Amino acid sequence: MASLVPTVKDLGSIYSINVDSQAKRYARLTESFEKTYGSKPDFIARAPGRVNIIGEHIDYCGFPVFPMAIAPDTLIAARANGTSRVRVANVDSEKYPARDFSATDDVFDIDSRVHEWSNYFKCGYRGVFDYLGRRDGKGFDVLLDGTVPAGSGLSSSAAFVCATELAVQRINGVDLTQSELASIAAGAECHVGVNSGGMDQTASIMGQQGSALFIEFHPQLRATPVKFPETSPPLAFVIANTLVVSDKHVTAPVCYNLRVVETRVGALILAKHLGVADRPACKDVDPLTFKIVMDEYFAAQDDSAGKDETQVWIDRLSKMLDESRKAFGAHPSGYTRDEMASALGMTPGELSDKVHESQFPVRAERFQILNRALHVFSETLRVVKFRQICEHPSGNVAEKLGALMNQSQDSCRDTFECSCPELDELCTIARSAGAFGSRLTGAGWGGCSVHMVAADKVEQVKRALAEQYYAKRYPQLTAEQLGDALFATAPGCGACYYA
Repeated sequence: MASLVPTVKDLGSIYSINVDSQAKRYARLTESFEKTYGSKPDFIARAPGRVNIIGEHIDYCGFPVFPMAIAPDTLIAARANGTSRVRVANVDSEKYPARDFSATDDVFDIDSRVHEWSNYFKCGYRGVFDYLGRRDGKGFDVLLDGTVPAGSGLSSSAAFVCATELAVQRINGVDLTQSELASIAAGAECHVGVNSGGMDQTASIMGQQGSALFIEFHPQLRATPVKFPETSPPLAFVIANTLVVSDKHVTAPVCYNLRVVETRVGALILAKHLGVADRPACKDVDPLTFKIVMDEYFAAQDDSAGKDETQVWIDRLSKMLDESRKAFGAHPSGYTRDEMASALGMTPGELSDKVHESQFPVRAERFQILNRALHVFSETLRVVKFRQICEHPSGNVAEKLGALMNQSQDSCRDTFECSCPELDELCTIARSAGAFGSRLTGAGWGGCSVHMVAADKVEQVKRALAEQYYAKRYPQLTAEQLGDALFATAPGCGACYYA
């Protein structure tokens, strides 16, 4: 049976560390809600951020990723108010002023050109009702408290949208499944002009304490819990925020959305190169992704006999790397718009419509299709090998897993070009201090890095990062601010209700 979002009464089942401080936080949120609205909330909806251990910028290409939910999260205290109004407030009222919407009208209107915090609430609200095919929402009061740093690469926006969905469905007497909610949230962020692949929302909704998730998106959403191998000492993860804010809403035309468009144009050209563009599986789908192209190319081939699933993945991805070099190798410095359109037998205007550029605008003189394809297929190979090592450990697994993370960072920096000097510096420091593997996590261009370390080296790595990065670049940070930027974490549980 499909799983529903659980309701918990014990914070210890949500958080594995710092439970007492979380209890105080929940109590403060309840008190603030009562002061703001005159009564206590009916419940608190909670959705966590996530850290992606490996598998960057491949979810929107249809390929599997390997994230885990973390403790930083978004909490939404909510209560039905018996009116036709939705009142939304934030504990940080100076930075995020309160808003008031009609539950059946203007809460559905989202102007993606305006960078407004409550638009993310509107995304979650609208997503639920668009899925239900109706617009008859009930009025309720909301107070939000978020601890996922914005623009950090830990999916603050996904946590916000997912927590909103939970509040909206409970207030309106709806029980959608976890997979439905994850899918709705992934699509809903398009209303703020962000083209999301679905990893962030799935990890937030479906995360499991003690496990990462191997998340597959095509042909259907599937999240498989994968435990990290037992080592002595155990493996741990350190998160280090560059404090360089990468706001996807602002930078999307030259960063995130541009990469999405480059990979989707790449899929169109690769399908033509492989002779599968006119098959229904490719011709009748929007958007066409590298995963769909790969699956269709091998659909009529008997290439899996006598092989396990992992080896099939490895063989197919290796073949796609070879074919990408053939398909795009004549344009090593990139394609112009005219060259991309010509390769597809389209006009530039038709190609722009094909990739929905009016909804997801991009700016570029040349589109780096070859490098983007090489990153996508090689990064997917690393994800598959990472899972393989976790499930069938042998030899020095920590060094093997760390090497894959390091290779991922190299590819993100050099081939996909989504790193930045600060991320590179954090990775260099952490590796020198004893981390097995270090890489950016999230969209990149700032935000956070993740470092896999032996548990007995956590403090050593944190100290090196504090002294060699934060003390030099951000000497004004308080101890509390440093703790928010640099912390150890473990796989946490996914979204839930606390009541």
